[in-house]
Amino acid sequence: MKPFLVAFDALPNGTFRASAHGRDYVATQSEVAGGRGEKLVAEALDGSDYISLNLYRLKSGPLLKPCEMPDAKVIAFVLDLVPLK
Repeated sequence: MKPFLVAFDALPNGTFRASAHGRDYVATQSEVAGGRGEKLVAEALDGSDYISLNLYRLKSGPLLKPCEMPDAKVIAFVLDLVPLK
């Protein structure tokens, strides 16, 4: 989980363009639940992929909650996601 958290924390807040797995995305990272969680939503510009996840940092450790997709998909996505300049 640590590599995922490092990659997630390196992402900019707000809306940004990025690439992952050979596709370009528009992504938005924002706070949810009154600042108790973070949300990442990304959509491929060609419409071929959609990613949505919530991340909660609890006293017991991070809790990843992908939205209707496997944990492995969102983890691989975040690890490969590179914001474009």
